[in-house]
Amino acid sequence: MSDTHPTFGAFNQGEVPTIACFNQASTPLGVDLDALNVAPVWATPAKLVKSKGFLKGAWAMVFLDDADTAGALAYHDLTPDGLPESKVFVKTTLDNHDLVSVSASHELVEMLVDPAINLMTTGPDPKVIYAYESADPVEALSFPVNGISMTDFVFPAYFEAFHKAGSAQFDQMKKVRKPFQILAGGYQIIFKNGKWSQVYGSAAKKKRFAREDRRGHRSEQRKRRDRIRANPKQIARG
Repeated sequence: MSDTHPTFGAFNQGEVPTIACFNQASTPLGVDLDALNVAPVWATPAKLVKSKGFLKGAWAMVFLDDADTAGALAYHDLTPDGLPESKVFVKTTLDNHDLVSVSASHELVEMLVDPAINLMTTGPDPKVIYAYESADPVEALSFPVNGISMTDFVFPAYFEAFHKAGSAQFDQMKKVRKPFQILAGGYQIIFKNGKWSQVYGSAAKKKRFAREDRRGHRSEQRKRRDRIRANPKQIARG
């Protein structure tokens, strides 16, 4: 299939996916890929394996220095098989004074919950559609797993507006008190008035977000109608 045509994530979400994790970054990760893990609260188990590149039939998580790295943008949105793919930009993460383990676990949990980047829901504002991004609203927070910092993430109850404040657990760290609450360091992707945008938990987060290089991130992919497969030839030429 030509890369110019829409490619949709045609995959069986009933299976436990294998996710090939491979490092193409020259910047040290500062974390062992074997340490990546997410809690089973979303009932989205996965098998993570280290590899040197894409594996047939596997999802992918690739570590790159930044979006300007030669060949980086040729990874596009999906694996060569048309399966879900996440990218972690290591140098960009460290330049933002964030941890690679937190960024990687952020991408992992969001890929497992919404692998095709197309889940949405209604919420407290009837004129707004809310994206099912499970780490963005709490992304400034992290907790240790076997000594490795992992991202906080919201629970399914977070996207259920009928819950009263304090009536359920809404995130792993129990910092969120009610559905659709955005913590000070977080944000939420929304669809309103015919376009995608973001709402922020604080003015400081809005300013920081504006300074970030968002190329290759899920927030940018969601705005597009099509998904393009990674191009191994272009990657090799890079």
